Amino acid sequence: MNERIPFLNIEFLHKPLEQEFINAFRENLSNQEISDSNVVKAFEQEFACFCGTRYAIGVGSGTDALRFALIAAGVKYGDMVITVPNTFIATTEAISQAGAMPVFIDIDEKTFTMSPDKLEEYLYKNCFVDHITEETIHTKTGKPVRVIVPVHLYGHIADMDKIKQIAEKYDLTVIEDACQANGAVFYGKNSIKKTGAIAKAGAFSFYPANNLGAIGEAGAVTTDDEQMADKIKMLRDHGQKRKYNHEFEGYNGKLDTIQASILKVKLQYLNIWNDERRKLAKKYKEMLKGIKQIETPCEKPFSKSVYHFYVIRCNYDRDKLREHLKRKKIGTGLHYPVPLHLQKAYRFLGYRKGCFPFCEKASEEILSLPMYPGLKEDQQWKITEQIKKFYDK
Repeated sequence: MNERIPFLNIEFLHKPLEQEFINAFRENLSNQEISDSNVVKAFEQEFACFCGTRYAIGVGSGTDALRFALIAAGVKYGDMVITVPNTFIATTEAISQAGAMPVFIDIDEKTFTMSPDKLEEYLYKNCFVDHITEETIHTKTGKPVRVIVPVHLYGHIADMDKIKQIAEKYDLTVIEDACQANGAVFYGKNSIKKTGAIAKAGAFSFYPANNLGAIGEAGAVTTDDEQMADKIKMLRDHGQKRKYNHEFEGYNGKLDTIQASILKVKLQYLNIWNDERRKLAKKYKEMLKGIKQIETPCEKPFSKSVYHFYVIRCNYDRDKLREHLKRKKIGTGLHYPVPLHLQKAYRFLGYRKGCFPFCEKASEEILSLPMYPGLKEDQQWKITEQIKKFYDK
């Protein structure tokens, strides 16, 4: 078997839906609604229902989604927002663009998501609650800490019960970065919820490679808070509730009608695709069993993952393994090889190598294997056999 195994195969999903996409596109050709169309509203209603929230607000991208959610949650210039350094830069771009300063917390070394223990340690050591304003204040800078943004990474959910408990103690808002976990389920102590419904709001990206992807850029915010939903609707449309009546300066961040129509088609199949990803993950785990140099993804009891990526941990020769797989025509990915606190863009924050040891160690060992609906069992066998052959040497 000499065929190439790509890291990603969007065409496999799109080809069977081609006629549905064409029909949706043709309907849009005669659509006279320039913005805030009925197609967008219909998708928003269906996506809110899927997530289990009262509202879903379609926006232009996942970055827009998180930025608007932060602003609507009351984040102001000079505030501090806590997140993790092992995520795509869009997470921290949204924080900075909302006027806030990102603050990093190390990760749980098994799940790669925010460590509740590190979060509580940071707040205890570096912050105090002002009993007059009831704000959590960073002791050194005097700036308010406003929001916690846990990232549900690779399709796995962060430990939200513990994070929300800590947030409540310090009167902080929690906003989920759910861009990589569309449809993942959280088994909390008191309820079972999907991502986007676990905290104050959830930010989603519909980047084409995501579990639910558009054919361009798109995103959404989910929430149960009516006031927050109304604010986000205005933020995405130049700060206006009615045309030419601008209550504040906003953004041009609306969800495009064509993208909404594509997402509306694909949303019907998302649960099926996520189930297939879980089956593929289970097969990978079985096939990779016994390779001592490899750790397979850790799925905690509270998280039903949707495996946006299947990320193994290589405790020996990760880069050489990747080159070996490349020679065998097997695509792989690195998510993410350079943590954000070590990026030139965030040098001004003053972090250095060694600040977040779990994150830094993970960045040197992670390797993403092909993971998408349509990946065949014999392809998985080829991938895992080549990994075994590499380490047998």
